[in-house]
Amino acid sequence: MRVAIVAITGPGVQQARDLGNALPESTVYCPERYARPNDEQVFTAPVVELLPELFAEYEGLICVMATGIVFRALAPFLRGKDVDPAVVVMDEKGQYAVSLLSGHLGGANDLARSAARASGGQAVITTATDVNRLPAWDDIARKEGLRVEPIKNIRKLNSLLLDKQNIVLVDRCKRISEYFSGVPGVGFFENIGEGMKVSAKGYVFVTHYNINQWQQRQDVLVLRPRDLVVGIGCNRDTTADEIESVVQEEFSRLHLSQHSIACIATIDAKNDEAGLLQFASRENLPIEFHSAAALNTIRVPSEPSPHAREAVGAQGVCEPAALLSAGCDRMLLGKQKRGNVTIAIAEKTVSIPDPL
Repeated sequence: MRVAIVAITGPGVQQARDLGNALPESTVYCPERYARPNDEQVFTAPVVELLPELFAEYEGLICVMATGIVFRALAPFLRGKDVDPAVVVMDEKGQYAVSLLSGHLGGANDLARSAARASGGQAVITTATDVNRLPAWDDIARKEGLRVEPIKNIRKLNSLLLDKQNIVLVDRCKRISEYFSGVPGVGFFENIGEGMKVSAKGYVFVTHYNINQWQQRQDVLVLRPRDLVVGIGCNRDTTADEIESVVQEEFSRLHLSQHSIACIATIDAKNDEAGLLQFASRENLPIEFHSAAALNTIRVPSEPSPHAREAVGAQGVCEPAALLSAGCDRMLLGKQKRGNVTIAIAEKTVSIPDPL
């Protein structure tokens, strides 16, 4: 996590420097009058003007100052718990590190704990699940890299945990089950259909599948793993719009969520394919490029493609690229040709922990 540490008093600046030495990926900001040569980022503007800039730039803020200053400076810029960075407030002696904003999804609770360990102080955490020593759905989702849908249902599902109400957890690959082992009320299922048949107060599905009308309910959370690799081959000068249309069509047909795409995979001969690069950029997806030699080592379901062999020297592109990036042989969609595009979808390997 990239963290900005901001202080405004002499003792506070020293505390900020100590935190900066202890916390990786942190940058210390201090007023000009306390600056050392080649030491911290120096600011001359009022801190209430600096904080909103850092709020937009960093994943976390540690503000060594009064809580009121931070609250008044940032209040107009708050957008939502799914996008706001972590904000922690600490006194200049390092006695208390207060998790102020985005405790779970933003990671402020963990940041407060790290700051308190570094200063020898105490973390102040007020979220109910933490106070009651319970895992929270949104906190565990962040730790495991899962997208939460819909955000507005988090409070409801966390409240059910606190009240020890029955909750169905469908987690086929056991990504989060261990966190909730022994938590009263939580029942575990590997199959979505089985979980849906059970009468419960709440439902949590860890899945890359869309579950239609269930996702509109107030008692349902869907946690999306990024575990799908989309292998793509295309003719030269294929547009981003055509590639997007094909991906949307196939994901819709298979009831898969595009929010679960981990990356695009293709052959290195396409590393300058404008339409493919544009599609990946606007979807904020990384692209992994593989050599023809590497693709030719992968066993694929489809017959070798004479066209691909002649054009790029590979037996095929979309299937072997998807499997190679996924690190497995589990195909959810074999090669499909749609206009100028070929597409395949593979599911990334998940390590399932041994039972306790």
